[in-house]
Amino acid sequence: MNDTHLYEEILGLKDPWYVAAVRLEVAKGEVEIEVRYRDTEWACSVCRNRMHIHEYTERRWRHLDSCQFKTIIVCQVPRVQCSEHGSQTVQVPWAEKQGRFTKLFERFAIAVLGECSISAACGLLGISWDEADGIKQRAVKRGLARKEENVCPRIGIDEKSYRKGHNYVTIVASMQAGQTTVEYVGDGKGKESLEGYWNKFEREELLGIEAISIDMSAAYRQSVLDNVPAALEKLVFDRFHIMQHINKSVNAVRKEEHRELTKSGDTTLTKTRMLWLYAEENVPARYSDLWEELKGKKLKTSRAWAIKESIRNLWACVTEKEGQAFFEGWYSWAIRSRLDPVKKVARMMKKHLPNILSYFRHRITNAALEGINNKIQALIKKAFGYRNKDRFKNDILFHCGGLDLYPEMGL
Repeated sequence: MNDTHLYEEILGLKDPWYVAAVRLEVAKGEVEIEVRYRDTEWACSVCRNRMHIHEYTERRWRHLDSCQFKTIIVCQVPRVQCSEHGSQTVQVPWAEKQGRFTKLFERFAIAVLGECSISAACGLLGISWDEADGIKQRAVKRGLARKEENVCPRIGIDEKSYRKGHNYVTIVASMQAGQTTVEYVGDGKGKESLEGYWNKFEREELLGIEAISIDMSAAYRQSVLDNVPAALEKLVFDRFHIMQHINKSVNAVRKEEHRELTKSGDTTLTKTRMLWLYAEENVPARYSDLWEELKGKKLKTSRAWAIKESIRNLWACVTEKEGQAFFEGWYSWAIRSRLDPVKKVARMMKKHLPNILSYFRHRITNAALEGINNKIQALIKKAFGYRNKDRFKNDILFHCGGLDLYPEMGL
């Protein structure tokens, strides 16, 4: 088998396309493959009528390396004329329309970009940062075009910051058994950030939503109520965000008590911030002695921590009725605690209790979405932050959207 036949097999070329020549340029570290076509009739891609060649355009495409040599495909691509639909460039089988890389190269590049940072991928692939970003953008555009826009029965909504300051995006994720994927990325974290997601569907389609998990954001709640039919029955306030509010109340009690103690020279609570945020079973062994000592003291922070630990048992209840009874007992304790930050959170929970207890009907939380957030945080770290919001949104969909990103290989 000679070189031309070898590359015809590698590229999967079929009539009328064939490899006319293979040129090795050692000094440049390149292999150039010249592709031509045999006489044939070209049909319009729209009306299928016969078209006539009126000029040629030389095109070059980067292909997968050959024995560590950069491989370039070169072809004089005919431009043809349709009497009805005008001038067109013939579509070559080894690359997508207007692409600068072959389909095989883009498939490999997408796989590499999925596993490492864009800078590292550029070094491995021998391409520029802009070229790598272009491959990512085309991949996401391709994936979104293929995706069927169906309402997800169970969704989670959360915010994610991408740079210092008030720079946020809103994430809507589909949370099916064993799979969580990002369905939509909106600008900001206000009510309007979700409008683009709801507007993709008719109101009748939104009836298919069974459960929605959100934090206690008033903006998200109002957006859901305005757009989703029977939303109050489907809305679940995420337990992990609720626990964040309670942890903040414990820390507020600690800070206030620490200020009082240090005035009299007592350093009991110095450097104990993280200790009070642990669940009891997760307290590190190296802190066990200190922990037992702190629990034995009559501290306001100890009481706040005990109230925090108790509310965790709410989600261990089996039924909504059992959860209601448990909460009433816990609320009575919290509201009599004489700890203002704890009382404030308890009142907030009581106000939104129906959407907290709806957990027992739907059994949905944002735990899986927090996993997505951790993955997004890793992207931010790899990229050393994002200055361009659109590029950030594109990367989220590239890595977390569950999209079919790869070019089709049919010739």
